[in-house]
Amino acid sequence: MNITKEQIDDLNAVVKVAISKEDYQDKVEKILNDYRKQANIPGFRKGQVPMGLIKKQYGKAVLVDEVNKLLQDNLNKYLTEEKLDVLGNPLPKQPENFDWDNENLDFEFELGLAPSFDVQLKTKKAVTQYKIVADKKMIDDQVERIQKQYGKLVSKTEVGKADEVTGTFANEAEDINNKTTIEVDKVKAKKAVDALVGKKVGDVVTLSTKGLFKEDYLLSSALGINRDKADSLATEVTFTIEEINERQPAALDQELFDKLFGKDKVTSAKELKDRIKEDSENQFEQQSDQKLLNDITEKLIEETKFDLPAGFLKKWIQVSGEQMLSDDQANEEFERSEKGLRYQLIEGKIIQENSLQVQFDELKEFAKGFIKSQMAQYGHMDPKEEELENIAVRVLSNQDEVKRLSEQLMSQKLLDLYKEKANLKVKEVSYDDFIKEAYS
Repeated sequence: MNITKEQIDDLNAVVKVAISKEDYQDKVEKILNDYRKQANIPGFRKGQVPMGLIKKQYGKAVLVDEVNKLLQDNLNKYLTEEKLDVLGNPLPKQPENFDWDNENLDFEFELGLAPSFDVQLKTKKAVTQYKIVADKKMIDDQVERIQKQYGKLVSKTEVGKADEVTGTFANEAEDINNKTTIEVDKVKAKKAVDALVGKKVGDVVTLSTKGLFKEDYLLSSALGINRDKADSLATEVTFTIEEINERQPAALDQELFDKLFGKDKVTSAKELKDRIKEDSENQFEQQSDQKLLNDITEKLIEETKFDLPAGFLKKWIQVSGEQMLSDDQANEEFERSEKGLRYQLIEGKIIQENSLQVQFDELKEFAKGFIKSQMAQYGHMDPKEEELENIAVRVLSNQDEVKRLSEQLMSQKLLDLYKEKANLKVKEVSYDDFIKEAYS
């Protein structure tokens, strides 16, 4: 077997594979002999079928199969040994009048080669790195929410503007009959607030659904209908009052602090606010980090210029899926995927040049940190190391989870590298301003 490469240009090449009879004959003969031993053909005893008949019936199929195996194994080996960085997979060039009866068989494969380029992490234009701070209003609002959440309900005889009212919404025509609890201070329409305030248990109030709540999403849960129907609903519903309660806020005392953080971890209102600020800003950092990663990705794609073997890639896209694509479909798919492919090449070069790797031990520690944060969301604030270790081992026995966590850890390594070497400008903002600037 002889394999040679013809360089067409910097991004395209053709590999030629010459296979002689000696390369495949022994394997083909062995398989056909095995077929002969097992063949059950009428008129012949088992194992006594003439080889000529076996070759006539199975010879071409066995030859094609074995030659294809030789091609695949040796072509992959050649690409590895020659260190050819190819995009997609080699595409066979189908010669006219190919004859499998020839003893010597010649094949050609088109290659799309990865471009050569440099990546500059210090981009020409600085990328904004947002530092989101929890301002006084946000902290005070969070304290108020906590006091409300852990406060106690006191029964009342009539509805006030800050009360919680339990009752049933109904509209027979719209098939609405849903018992729920609403907070009067979350009702938007002044007419609705006026209709509720002063009412007693057993009273029935008629309310318009349009603009009923300050937050649109509250309407679907209050009426017990899906969000799409709620968004388009403009009708009247009755609300039968069944229970009225005032939620008295919990005192900012040690009992509340211990419920929130464990015994004596927080001992004053100031420490509570400091903890809320710290926890909030840690959560905000995840959002600002994701924004930073996205923005640097866009900037690297914009400023790192290189050509791709577009013609080859379109042909490869055309034939690589389950169904053959038309030329127009392949062009459209290439346009959709080009940006992602460019970043894959850029990211791969950054990883290689900076020797970024994911080791199993650090992957396990990363998994344990992820598990710990998940457990904290369900109130399990201080899991034991043995518990984390056991869960991590189970998680990492799943290859899909290993792949997902490895990608997350590599993204974190890239982010750390960007924070160290990229051209960044830090901007301190409140969370509301971050949302306006980052996603407007």
